[in-house]
Amino acid sequence: MDIVKARSLTDDELLDELSTAKRHLYDLRFQLATRQLTDYSQIPQTRRNIARILTVMTERQLSATAPTATIEPEPERAPRRTLVTRRGRRSATTGASQ
Repeated sequence: MDIVKARSLTDDELLDELSTAKRHLYDLRFQLATRQLTDYSQIPQTRRNIARILTVMTERQLSATAPTATIEPEPERAPRRTLVTRRGRRSATTGASQ
């Protein structure tokens, strides 16, 4: 399942897909333990599908609860000056001495 398909599903369908994918991962791990699994790439594919589903569910939760306020950028600060001493060490302030 790709992310576009996951986003087009309803919440109930997402829950069904999540439980199906988790059961499939369980079955794959069981096949791996009993040496019956032939296509090992199915395990990471299933894990990625579970992650996609959880990502879409989290996005929906955050968009439902997030306020619509905009975030203002922080004002720019002057860059901090550093001083290189005779020993090659850097000091955070210009007035530091050893």
